[in-house]
Amino acid sequence: MSTDHFSTVLSTLFREIVDGSPDPAGRTYLLNRGDVGLLASLDRISAADASRSYEGGAPIAAHVDHLRYALMILNEWAAGASHATQVMDWTASWKVRDVSEAEWRRLRDELRREAAVWSNTLRTPRELSELEAGWVAGTVPHVAYHFGAIRQLARATRGPTAEEEARAEAALRAK
Repeated sequence: MSTDHFSTVLSTLFREIVDGSPDPAGRTYLLNRGDVGLLASLDRISAADASRSYEGGAPIAAHVDHLRYALMILNEWAAGASHATQVMDWTASWKVRDVSEAEWRRLRDELRREAAVWSNTLRTPRELSELEAGWVAGTVPHVAYHFGAIRQLARATRGPTAEEEARAEAALRAK
């Protein structure tokens, strides 16, 4: 199947989750207007906060490494690596626990790089099998799920509330 009809939509949704919608006048589909998105939200927290586990759950650093790993595998597949989807080790992507400030910066930088490559891939129409189309389309809810989990773990990553968005929208209309 061709991604001609949904590549723009998937790319737009992915970019909104990852890069946010910092323009309070801009249209949004998933996040409240003015939300900075995943990457800038992660920049708000320290390595210590990214390493903290709540009731034995995965820390934010593990969520970030999991997303980095998933996008890396998809980027390798999109670049033509035939082995990319055959050598996946999802358990490895959850082993990150305690990170130093340097390791936390490296993880965020690697996620930022993989997300940028994947964003370009989403914008490029291509022919896909049904399975591949599922992988491609699945990245949007997958990243959104982990972003939501991260926001539940660290208050500093949370975006504007619905009330804040409504006030900003009212101010725009009043202009």
